[in-house]
Amino acid sequence: MATIGRPKKPLVVTEDERDALVRLTKRARVNRSLAFRARLVLACANTPKSSDVARRYRTTNATVGKWRQRFIEHRLDGLYDEPRVGAPRTVSDEDVEAVIVKTLETRPAGETHWSTRTMAIRAGLSHTTIGRIWRTFGLKPHITDSFKMSPDPQLIEKVRDVVGLYMNPPTNAVVFSFDEKSQIQALERAQPILPMDIGQPERRTHNYLRNGTLDLFAALNVATGDVLARCKPQHRAQDFVAFLREIDASVEPALDIHMVLDNLSAHRAPAVHRWLLRHPRFHLHFTPTYASWLNLVERFFGLLTEKALRRGSHSSVPQLREAILAYVAAHNEKGKPFRWTKTADEILDKMRRFALRTQQVHA
Repeated sequence: MATIGRPKKPLVVTEDERDALVRLTKRARVNRSLAFRARLVLACANTPKSSDVARRYRTTNATVGKWRQRFIEHRLDGLYDEPRVGAPRTVSDEDVEAVIVKTLETRPAGETHWSTRTMAIRAGLSHTTIGRIWRTFGLKPHITDSFKMSPDPQLIEKVRDVVGLYMNPPTNAVVFSFDEKSQIQALERAQPILPMDIGQPERRTHNYLRNGTLDLFAALNVATGDVLARCKPQHRAQDFVAFLREIDASVEPALDIHMVLDNLSAHRAPAVHRWLLRHPRFHLHFTPTYASWLNLVERFFGLLTEKALRRGSHSSVPQLREAILAYVAAHNEKGKPFRWTKTADEILDKMRRFALRTQQVHA
């Protein structure tokens, strides 16, 4: 008896292929079309009629037959879309190179840097094409960054000294990172702050009233993360000595005290020198000139500014002092120290590489 229609090739799915197909149907981020094709193949392996599979998944017999045949011929690879040729390139490699060279080596007339539109006019391309080229090669003419190489003749020795205190502190001693945050302004917004609401961020006026300033003295215990803080009207040598007395009273008499601090003139005043001679357990370690990033307490100052000062509104200096001390108390309750990870060799090697690149640019 003659058969009706074309005979179908048998569709046999191995256990490994079945597991792979099931995974494709269950993956949360898989392409929806790919998951649909995997379901069709699994259904065809259990149901001989394509029409039944098509009716079950609300598609056509041609679609079921297409992916059934693709799987038989190419197995799992047949379920993926074939690479498409796409439209021919309209921007050549020479055009891309010319844009990069112009970006790096030239400037627009009367301006300090290129924008996508000014470069598009110069290069004869669209501004979207210029943007894609810049993103591909990591070029950002609109962004500028600052740097300052320390001219300290004892740079290497000071870096090794300070980093050594952070990573390998001496025994029977306490290490403090000390600095002043000077001229903190008590800024009051010109109008009341409107609180955050559903679908609406917190709102504040751009202008404010200045209600005075104060200076913050802070010593960060490197081992525990606790901060000893005092607010002063100024940061003179006698104020620094008074703060040293407070540190002295807070540390057990049997322990030495090592302090990392910057090169402010008040730290080297004769009054400070005389006080240190009477208290030999204090050892001062100065950071290199223009290297305040090496002072660990600066990380605490950054958090203080971000979380307690920048968005605050203070009508008086006492209110500002209360806000600062409240943040310090909350910080000390957490008891989590900052962890220094870069070794002195890594820091110095990075500075060496940067200096070499800078020298090549200006050669």
